[in-house]
Amino acid sequence: MIAALLPLLIVLPVLGFLVNGAIALTRRPTTGASASSTARHPLVTVVGPGVVIAAFALAVALFMRVRVGLPAPAVLSLGQWMPVGNLVVDWTLQLDQLSMLMVLVITGVGSLIHVFSIGYMRDDASYARYFAYLNLFVAFMLVLVLGGSYPVMFVGWEGVGLASYLLIGFWFGDKANADAGKKAFVVNRVGDFGFLVAMFLIWTTTQKLDFEGAHAALGAMGGTPVVLAIALFLFVGCAGKSAQLPLYIWLPDAMAGPTPVSALIHAATMVTAGVYLVARAAPIFAGAPEASLLVSTIGALTALFAATIALRQWDIKKVLAYSTVSQLGYMFVGVGAGAYTAGVFHLVTHAFFKALLFLGAGSVIHAMHHAYHQTHRHDDPQDMRNMGGLARFMPATATAMTLATLAIAGIPPLAGFFSKDEILAAVFSRAHGSPLASATLLGIPGSMVLYTVYGVGILTALLTAIYMTRMLLFTFYGSNRTGEAEQAALHEAPAVMTAPVLVLALLTVAGGWLNLPALLPMGPVGLLEQWLEPVTGASARALSGAGHLDHTTELVLVGVAVGVALLGMTIAAVRYRQPGADQSAATKDTTLLARAYGVDALVDALIVRPVQAFAGVVLDRGIDRTVDRGFSAGGSLLSRTASLMGARLQDGDMGKYAWMLAAGALALIAALTLT
Repeated sequence: MIAALLPLLIVLPVLGFLVNGAIALTRRPTTGASASSTARHPLVTVVGPGVVIAAFALAVALFMRVRVGLPAPAVLSLGQWMPVGNLVVDWTLQLDQLSMLMVLVITGVGSLIHVFSIGYMRDDASYARYFAYLNLFVAFMLVLVLGGSYPVMFVGWEGVGLASYLLIGFWFGDKANADAGKKAFVVNRVGDFGFLVAMFLIWTTTQKLDFEGAHAALGAMGGTPVVLAIALFLFVGCAGKSAQLPLYIWLPDAMAGPTPVSALIHAATMVTAGVYLVARAAPIFAGAPEASLLVSTIGALTALFAATIALRQWDIKKVLAYSTVSQLGYMFVGVGAGAYTAGVFHLVTHAFFKALLFLGAGSVIHAMHHAYHQTHRHDDPQDMRNMGGLARFMPATATAMTLATLAIAGIPPLAGFFSKDEILAAVFSRAHGSPLASATLLGIPGSMVLYTVYGVGILTALLTAIYMTRMLLFTFYGSNRTGEAEQAALHEAPAVMTAPVLVLALLTVAGGWLNLPALLPMGPVGLLEQWLEPVTGASARALSGAGHLDHTTELVLVGVAVGVALLGMTIAAVRYRQPGADQSAATKDTTLLARAYGVDALVDALIVRPVQAFAGVVLDRGIDRTVDRGFSAGGSLLSRTASLMGARLQDGDMGKYAWMLAAGALALIAALTLT
C-alpha cells in the first residue's frame, strides 16, 4: 500500500507543471504588460502551491504509516527501463526512513516557499511560467530522493540541474541572469561526470545498480581500491551539486533568479542532494575511510573559505549564498566523519533557518523595491548599505530573521545549535580510536586530520556569527539609510509572504528537538538517530569504532562552541555598531574578500577565455568556416556547371534536339544489341 502511493508524490507536481505550463503558453505577456493583465491566471495561484501542499499532505500520511514500522524499504517497480544483456534497470521507486525524511523536507519547506511566491511574484508578467518551473523542480527532486537505484536517482539529479537552469536564468532578458543559469548548468555537468563514472564502476564491479544489491556487494569489499575509487567519484558528483571546493562557483551566481528560487535551491532541494547521496551511499563510504576523511576535509575547507568571503559581501542575498556554501561544508564534515545522522540533522535544521533567512531577505527586497519604485530611486535594493533600521517598519520579518541568525550562529536552544554541535562533537570523538583516525590522507594521520577539521569548524563558527550579525545589524538595526521619502513607503510584507516566514521561525525554534543529545535531556533523546538507524546505523558504527566522549568533555565542547558564537556576535556588534564612511553604497568595495578572492576572474582567465579563443580560432575559423566555405563553394560551382549545361542543351534549336534524339536512339539500340 505504501509503495503504491509513491508515484502520486511525483505526479502531483508534474500535473502542476503541465497545467501552469499550458497557461503560460496560452497567455504569453506582451511587451510592457503586467502580470495582472496577461499571465496571472487565478488557476495558477491555486494549482502552483496547491499541488505541492497536496504532496506534503500525502507525505505526512505516508510518514504516519511508516512510523508504525517499516522493517524493509517499500519498493515499487514501474516497469523496465534499460534491458541490455545482463544490465536490466527498472523504473524503481523506494521509500525508507532516509527518503521519507527528505520527502517531508522537500514538500514541507517547498510548500511554504510556493505560498510565499504568490506575493513575491504577483506582479511578474511570467507568473505562470515561474510556477511551472517551480513545480518541475520539486518533481525532479522527489525523483532524486525516491529513486530506488543509482540510474533512477540520476534522472532526478539531472532533472534538478535542468530546473535550476530554468529558474536561475528565469529573467533571461538580462544577460547576467542568463549567464548565471548557464554557469550553474555547466559546472554541475562537471560534477555529474564523476557520478556517471561511479555508476560505471559500480556496475562493472557488482553487476548491480539498485541500492540494496550494490551496497551489499560493495560492503563486503570494503577497503579495496575499487570501493575507494567509487566513493571518490561519487563525491565529485556531490561536490558539483552541493557546491564544494572547487565546484562551488555556480552557487553565488544562482542569486540571479527570484529570491524564493534561492530559498528552494539553497534550503530544501538541489544543494542538499550531495549530502543525501553520501548518506544514501553510507555503506560505500564506510568501506573507504580515506574517502570519508577527504569528504570531511573538503567540507571543512569549503566551510571556512566561504565564511571568509561572506564577511565582506554587501548584497544581502550574496551573504546568504556564501553562508549556504559554508553550511553545506559543515554537513559534509558530518557525513564524512561517519556521523550520518548529524549531517542529515544539520541538513534539516538548515532547511528551516536558511529558508527563513532567504524568505526574510525576499520580504526586505520586496519592501525596498516597492519603496524605490514609489520614489523613482534607482539604487540597489539588495545592498545592505542602503538599508538600516528596517525593524521599525518590518517588525515581524526582523524578529524572524533575528531568530534565524541566532540559530545559524549556534545559540541554544535554537535548531542550529544542536545540529552544528553534534557534528563538531562527532568529529572530535572520532579523532581517537576510530577507523578514520587510523587512516591517512596524503600521508597525514587521520587523527591529526580530524582534530584539524574540528579546529577549522570552530573557526568557521566564529566567522559565521560575525558575518550573520553584521548582516542583521546593517539590515534591521541602527540608523535608517533608505532616505526620508522611501521610509514612508516601507512596510511589512503582505500576509501571504509573512505567514510562511513565521512558520519557518517556529520550526527554527523547535527543530532542535528532532535529535536532542543525551547531555541535554530537554525532551525525547535522539529521535532522528533512532529514525535513521535502519538506513545509516551500521555504517555509522563501522566508522565510529571506539570513539566516544564522556559528559565532561562534551560539556567543554558545548561551552567552547557557544562561547565562540557569542564572541563572534560581540565582535560584529562592536565593529558594525555604526556604519563608517568606507561602508557607503556609493563606495565600490575592491577588497579581496569582496571580490571573492578573484576566483571568478581566475576561472575566466584560465578556462573561459582560452576555450572561447579555441572555439573562435580553431572551431569557427579553422573548421566551421572552412568546411562551410568548401561546401558552399563546391555546391555553388556544381550548381553553376549544371545550370550552364542545361542552358546549352535547352536553347530552343529544334535541329539540335533532332540530332540528340537520333544519337540517343542509336545508343540505346547498340546497348540492347550488345546485351
